[in-house]
Amino acid sequence: MKSYAIQAINLNKSFNRKNTPVKALSNFEINIPSGTIYGLLGPNGAGKSTFINILGGLVRKNSGTVKISNLDIDQYAKETKRRIGIVPQELNIDPFFSPIELLELQAGLYGIKKKERKTEEILAKVGLLDQKNAYARTLSGGMRRRLLIAKALVHNPEIIILDEPTAGVDVELRHSLWGYVKELNKNGKTICLTTHYLEEAENLCEFITIINNGKIIKSDSKKNLIKLITNKTVFFEIKNEIKIPEELKTFNPKIVNNLLMLDYDKTKSSLSNIIKLLDKNDIQYTEISTSEGDLEDVFVKLTSK
Repeated sequence: MKSYAIQAINLNKSFNRKNTPVKALSNFEINIPSGTIYGLLGPNGAGKSTFINILGGLVRKNSGTVKISNLDIDQYAKETKRRIGIVPQELNIDPFFSPIELLELQAGLYGIKKKERKTEEILAKVGLLDQKNAYARTLSGGMRRRLLIAKALVHNPEIIILDEPTAGVDVELRHSLWGYVKELNKNGKTICLTTHYLEEAENLCEFITIINNGKIIKSDSKKNLIKLITNKTVFFEIKNEIKIPEELKTFNPKIVNNLLMLDYDKTKSSLSNIIKLLDKNDIQYTEISTSEGDLEDVFVKLTSK
């Protein structure tokens, strides 16, 4: 039997806006395997944060079933909350506490005994040990983001939920946080993250669910999702000026600075066929390179529908 960290079955949630019900989640179903890094992608208002807030008990669902580590969140509310650590999108940190005080307070709320706490170890892991006694209000945005991750780890949860974990941080810190997320996963944690950075999902996630308007558009492995894009571009560095032959015009040809660019559908043609056409028309070239679709192409294709 496959082990799932998080499951949602026929989950529905509506909000009232100006006395009009708006569906945030509609018959939402998801199975997040244990031990994976799982991505939830979607535009603003897609329903990602609503789902996370239901997991954390901040929002009440209208109907459906949600399980964390095979435990129903309605029947085992206290236990399921202990199984997860949530890093919210908002930087909601008390500005008058230091990092070490915030983590100690969080550990106390979870009933962790003093001798079992790993406060300084966690601060060291997120690179905040030197700032442990500084007021939180003096920390940079990136440090506050790391502090939120540290807070989510104090009770050693088996599942970590990251809602836009690198929003507003610089590129260097983003890559640093990616490394830490991978380390957490390597140590047995299941990671579920929402993100607007498609590069982030492509770098981290094994499985991805794309959401739009409260509904799941597609759930699959990252590898299979990228296979949905069949378009490919090939670049030929040509030796001299050429006239585009009729046979190549179906490939949307462009020439920029001696670079011939051709687009083709992998299901309908192949690079070897294109090379034969170039040879047939005596088009000489020195270099060949190709470019395939990425997760951003998949996202645009699916959400635009």
